[in-house]
Amino acid sequence: MITVVGIGADGWDGLSAAARMTLEAAEVLMGGRRQLDLVPASAAERVAWPSPLLPALPSLLDRYAGREVCVLASGDPLFYGIGSTLVRLLGAAEVRVVPHVSSLSLACARLGWPVERVDVVSLVGRPPAALNAAVLPGGRIVVLGAGRDSPSLVAGLLTGLGYGPSPMTVLSDLGAASESLVTGTAATWVSQGAEPSALNVIAVECVAEPGVEPLARVPGLPDAAFEHDGQLTKREVRAVSLSRLAPLPGRLLWDVGAGAGSIAIEWMRSHPACAAVAIESRADRAAAITRNADRLGVPSLRVVEGRAPAALEGLPAPDAVFVGGGASAPGLLESCWAALRPGGRLVVNAVTLESESVVAAWYARLGGDLVRLSVQRASPVGSFTGWRAAMPVTVWSVTRKDVP
Repeated sequence: MITVVGIGADGWDGLSAAARMTLEAAEVLMGGRRQLDLVPASAAERVAWPSPLLPALPSLLDRYAGREVCVLASGDPLFYGIGSTLVRLLGAAEVRVVPHVSSLSLACARLGWPVERVDVVSLVGRPPAALNAAVLPGGRIVVLGAGRDSPSLVAGLLTGLGYGPSPMTVLSDLGAASESLVTGTAATWVSQGAEPSALNVIAVECVAEPGVEPLARVPGLPDAAFEHDGQLTKREVRAVSLSRLAPLPGRLLWDVGAGAGSIAIEWMRSHPACAAVAIESRADRAAAITRNADRLGVPSLRVVEGRAPAALEGLPAPDAVFVGGGASAPGLLESCWAALRPGGRLVVNAVTLESESVVAAWYARLGGDLVRLSVQRASPVGSFTGWRAAMPVTVWSVTRKDVP
């Protein structure tokens, strides 16, 4: 068993008696150089993390198997920390965690913010664009910085989204004697001239500029929120399609023939643990999907350029599949249905008679739910206003109940 001990910026003095005893009994101490330097000298062998860490970690653990190994982690090891990685590799039964107070708890304690009412975004090893999805009027965000430039990076992102008036508090070296706190707004942060420590946390209270339209987390973003060339599942149909797909935390979606990637992006925006693969045959559209994903706060969306069903080969098995076009392509629905996990959902949108014919045959065979949507929008008719109908869309959804 490996023991993971959380340690704060206050070092040895801030550790509990149990944590100190664990460290004193260790034969091997592993961790980052900063964490190792916080612990007094002992007989334990010290092993600093290699870089990059993740590829080397399994062999490193094997090398010290059978010895009393203690891993040092910053703060709470299971809060964006090495503890989570070790549990994933070894299993919870093989990892004992002795937590310390997290940087989130310390930041909220300094500001008087209820911890359960804040969103958390980590910039450590993650694309900064992940912050975009969390920015909503009235929201409070705690951003875990990844270096001295993190506050300026956050300020720039907020200002670019139209949230320049948002108050920002940068808390550095939380828990240490050198702890500091600097306040400002996103729009004025650069002029503050503050140089935070590399160990910083950025607390944001989101305030939008007048006229900024918030992008809610519920399905059905405005069509204008996406860069597209017309190949887009329109807002009303998208909302219905996503309700049929029923996003759940930790589930994986295939968005086949993704176009602008709107279905995959809104699937991922529904919960931080949702994942998706967007499959698109055209290079220009695939590039636009990546830009849309970054701007809308889901930069981890995987984009696969290729034509289905061949492009589906080797992808991880999905919990849900959306086919927004091309349902009549030979073998496409067969491949999607075969790959779908038991309990997963297949949703197919059809506009052409040919696609409707294919969907009708599958519906006759498997059942499910079949609806036709017709949307009309008000538009000028001379000096008056009338209704213009969009092409009707047939939506078929079915749940896979059998074992493949």
